[in-house]
Amino acid sequence: MTGWTVHDIPDQSGRTAVVTGANGGLGLTTARELARRGARVVLACRSEERGLAARDEIRAVAPAAEVEFRPLDLGSLESVRDFVTGFARDHQRLDLLVNNAGVMALPHTLTKDGFETQFGVNHLGHFALTGELMPLLLDTPGARVISVSSGLHALSNIDIADLNSERGYRRWIAYGRSKTANLLFIHELARRLSAAGTDVIAAAAHPGYAATNLQSAGPRMEGRKGMERASEFANRLVAQSAEDGALPLLFAATAPGVTPDSFTGPRFLMWRGAPARSWRAPWTLNDAAGERLWEASEQLTGVRYTSLKV
Repeated sequence: MTGWTVHDIPDQSGRTAVVTGANGGLGLTTARELARRGARVVLACRSEERGLAARDEIRAVAPAAEVEFRPLDLGSLESVRDFVTGFARDHQRLDLLVNNAGVMALPHTLTKDGFETQFGVNHLGHFALTGELMPLLLDTPGARVISVSSGLHALSNIDIADLNSERGYRRWIAYGRSKTANLLFIHELARRLSAAGTDVIAAAAHPGYAATNLQSAGPRMEGRKGMERASEFANRLVAQSAEDGALPLLFAATAPGVTPDSFTGPRFLMWRGAPARSWRAPWTLNDAAGERLWEASEQLTGVRYTSLKV
């Protein structure tokens, strides 16, 4: 994996990819590079304005690319269902699902379905989306599901008895729990895919410290101008670019030999550098915890992976 770059992405011609949160940052970079290598790419974004702008930006640098925008709000299970209905109507295959969209360290808010927003968007929305798209993934040889976690998953294990942080909300702990949930989801999904005898690969990746709008979104929501400016300054001073941060995602999504339940991140201190196998907290490899989170997620979302018979 030494020195792996976008130039090492295999030809993606004939493949169809869905990238959530593809209107900016890591998602836009990931979608753009997949499109440049020939993939048909669906930009699944909450904002129509930003989604269409991202589509046009990709078309400008890759005129031959097949790229489309479809609305998806991961904070709404109804929006997830609508997205899947439209996608399945118009597409017969799904080779790659990149669960990239996310929020970070927001003030306490709830999704449209009443879930704590970080857990609801970062985990439950993607759990529901993946489950609803699973029949297409299973019907597509060599498909992959990639979930984007974070090195900050190490801030906290999940609390299975308080998934929605009802006993008390601390924004960074809630963020760490949601990123742990991403890894536990991939761990359990990989186990279930293997038990069902499929060739679908479920893996995870993280960008290290990459300059995106995630860091400043929370302070902006609360009107904390000083913290917003500090976050933006830190991005300019010490973060790697979104282009470099997207490399572990692209590696997990396209490189040969990626193994189920692997976790790819930047090589240097999980912060920056070429893609490499990343450290993860032991609790993200706990079979019992993964199964409990899965069962709770099914109950909360109403989405059951009936096409995965274990």
